[in-house]
Amino acid sequence: MNKITQLFNIQYPIIQGGMIWNSGYKLASAVSNAGGLGLIGAGSMYPDVLREHIQKCKKATSKPFGVNVPMLYPNIEKIMAIIVEEGVKIIFTSAGNPKTWTSFLKEKGITVVHVVSSSKFALKAQEAGVDAVVAEGFEAGGHNGREETTTLTLIPMVKEQIQIPLIAAGGIATGRGMLSVMILGADGVQMGSRFAASTESSAHNDFKQTILETKEGDTQVTLKELAPVRLIKNKFYNDIQELYAKCPTPEELKELLGRARAKRGMFEGDLVEGELEIGQIAGLIHDIKPVKEIIDSVMEEFELAKMEAIHL
Repeated sequence: MNKITQLFNIQYPIIQGGMIWNSGYKLASAVSNAGGLGLIGAGSMYPDVLREHIQKCKKATSKPFGVNVPMLYPNIEKIMAIIVEEGVKIIFTSAGNPKTWTSFLKEKGITVVHVVSSSKFALKAQEAGVDAVVAEGFEAGGHNGREETTTLTLIPMVKEQIQIPLIAAGGIATGRGMLSVMILGADGVQMGSRFAASTESSAHNDFKQTILETKEGDTQVTLKELAPVRLIKNKFYNDIQELYAKCPTPEELKELLGRARAKRGMFEGDLVEGELEIGQIAGLIHDIKPVKEIIDSVMEEFELAKMEAIHL
C-alpha cells in the first residue's frame, strides 16, 4: 500500500477524473469496482441529479467512491448539503479557494482533495487543511491552469513544496506514464481522457470515437479570459479563433460560448458546434473498452515498466 491507496482504502493508486458529461455513476462505480477510485462529476449535474447519481453509485459498488465539485458552479451550497446528507466520504474540489469548504467538509468526516495547477496553489491547499492535492499539468483536457506548466515539471516542483500526498494528472493514460510521474514524486495518478473513452463513460459514442481520431496537435487551450479550457479543434473552436482576430471583449466571448456547449458536444454528440474537451494524451488512446480492462492493462504495463527500470 502507498499513501493514496491508504488514504482512500483502494487497491490501486488510480483516480478517475471527475469530468463533466463523462463521469456519471456508471463510470465512477466501474472504476471503484476495478480497484481505483471513481468520482462522480458534479459539475454537469443539477443538485437533484447529483443525489440520484450518488444513490445509484452506492447501489452499484460497495467500494469507496467520491464526488468532484468545481466550486465556481452555482448551487454549490445545495451540492455540498446533498453530499453530506448522502454520506459521501471523499470529495475532490476544484476551480476555487480550498479554504471555502475544506473545514466544513472535514468536520463532517469527509476526506478532501483539491486540484491545483501550480506549487503556489498546492501550498495554499495544504494550508487550508486538505488531505491531498491533485497537481494537474497543462496537457490535461477540460479546464486548465493559466500557468501553462507541464506535468513533467509541475510534479517535482509541487513535491518539493508540500508534505501531504500528491496525485499527478495531465497526460497520463498508460502504465509507463503512471510510473514516470511516480518516479518524479507523485503518490498516485488521476486519469481523465483515458476513462472518457471507456464503455461506461456517459459521453456520447460519437465523441468517444472522436477521441480515438484525435492526434498530436489536434487540441488547444483557449478562452483564457473566461476559464482556460483544452478543446479539440472543430468548427466551434475555429469560430473562437475568428472572434479572437477581432480582439473580443470577455462579454463577446461569453456570447459565443453561450450555454450548454459542453453538454452539446460531449453528451449529445454535436461534433461541429459542441465544446469537445480532451487532453493531449488522446493521441495515445486507440480503443474504447471497459474500465476493468483499462485499469488491468495500465497496472500490467506499470509493473512491467517498473521491472525494466530496475534493470536499466
